[in-house]
Amino acid sequence: MAEAAAPAAPGGMASAGSAHTEPNAKAVDWIAVAAGALGALMATLDISITNSALPQIQGAVGATGTEGTWISTGYLMSEIVMIPLAAWLTRVFGLRNFLVGNATLFTLFSVMCGLSGSLSTLIIARIGQGFTGGAMIPTAQTIIRTRLPRHQLPVGMTVFGLIVILGPLLGPVVGGWLTENVSWHWCFFINVPVCAALLALLLLGLPSDRTHFGEFLRADWLGIIGLAVGLSTLTVVLEEGQRERWFESQLIIWLSLASALGLFLVALSQRLSAKPILRLSLMRNKSYASVIFIVFIVGAGLYCVSYLVPQFLALIAGYNAQQSGVIMLLSGLPAFAMMPILPRLITRVDFRVLVIIGLLFFAGSCLLDIELTAQSVGHDFTLSQLLRGVGQMLCMMPLNQASMAAVNREDSGDAAGLYNMARNLGGSVGLAVIGTFIDRRNALHVDRLRETLNANSTTVQERVAGSTASHFAQVGDLAHAQLQAIKEIALQIQQQASVMTFSETFYVLAVALLVCVPLALLLKTPRPGQAPAVSEAH
Repeated sequence: MAEAAAPAAPGGMASAGSAHTEPNAKAVDWIAVAAGALGALMATLDISITNSALPQIQGAVGATGTEGTWISTGYLMSEIVMIPLAAWLTRVFGLRNFLVGNATLFTLFSVMCGLSGSLSTLIIARIGQGFTGGAMIPTAQTIIRTRLPRHQLPVGMTVFGLIVILGPLLGPVVGGWLTENVSWHWCFFINVPVCAALLALLLLGLPSDRTHFGEFLRADWLGIIGLAVGLSTLTVVLEEGQRERWFESQLIIWLSLASALGLFLVALSQRLSAKPILRLSLMRNKSYASVIFIVFIVGAGLYCVSYLVPQFLALIAGYNAQQSGVIMLLSGLPAFAMMPILPRLITRVDFRVLVIIGLLFFAGSCLLDIELTAQSVGHDFTLSQLLRGVGQMLCMMPLNQASMAAVNREDSGDAAGLYNMARNLGGSVGLAVIGTFIDRRNALHVDRLRETLNANSTTVQERVAGSTASHFAQVGDLAHAQLQAIKEIALQIQQQASVMTFSETFYVLAVALLVCVPLALLLKTPRPGQAPAVSEAH
């Protein structure tokens, strides 16, 4: 090929001329990319759009706090199952047919969510939303990989990476605003006009294609069943384990056994099936395997920070969902600022350098948050959020590109599914781990702080006496005033313990991100126009 014959420029990069031997993408190609991007944005947004509206939704459908978590868990569970299945289903139905069908069903399930009057109906509709929405994330990456020439891939991957980062951040903000100013129903109805635009773009941008039902009959059903059972039950275990006190619950034990059986079937299918549904053989490529491990950890970081910062602002600073959302969006500002320069940066700078800098920035942002106090408020997160936004962009953009560059074009669908599954699964595992960590460390700090307080201490007695006098002046009841004074001290102990726990959690996240730095050295930066080695992709 002409591209392979072009002389290499200094630093291993191909000459500028070789980067443009492929023709530029046509307008119809960019319409297809826009369709994929819009679908991925809608799917990632809906992961978290109900978070801010949960109290109102629970009240409307008569759900308790624990039951209400299934509104989010149901979506995430089905989405993680669909992501690795998307490449196979695309081959069965054809890309255009598959996406048009998914967008239509996503619209119907969204309307069903908005009209739901019971928890069971809402959960079923959310599972349907997650299943159809999950297909739009890896297929967006596949469209970019197959419709854009190699020298324009950085632009497409930048758009995709921006969506992956901003979708979960925008979800709670959009959901909170709609709930406060319109109604929680519009957290779902808003998808209707967006899906209408998506359908128009899909019909304009993607060519009609034929179905191949023979692929359906010859499918790796052992792997499909194992994947569906293993990932769905694993997601529920990770989401509900802490609330159910892990293996003290019979439900968690049975779900864990089901997950283990499902994952065993997936492993068995790698041996018995000619075309496994989950192409784990791609992990033989060291470059691709390092991408998957890093994106797993970065995904955990993204989801965990999206949980920790709003939790701190709500519990310690007393912020509402909208106020917390504004602080969360600060990390999105660098994404918009860097968007014009990042595609050029990706083509000129070694992926390893960019990812390592991104990991260091991301870890550094977490370390900035370990000095939080009970007096910390939103503006104390400004610097860490901005630094975090830069780090996330510098991590995710090259990783998106590296995941596609490490495999052949015909393997891009399977590679995209595995990549996106790893990111979302990293988020689920990360949230489960920090949930357990927070509960245990918080209990430990509460116990230790209580041990340091002595009822005979002059300082403690003075504090209780002063607080009692203040409450007595307001209510005129001495016994009640004393109880209120003791309650204040207990709340302060809890608050200080929470602050210490949040600081430790940010520290643990920083360490996890720094562990990935050596793995980034295994990434490869392909020359523009250079195809990846076939032997490494299989």
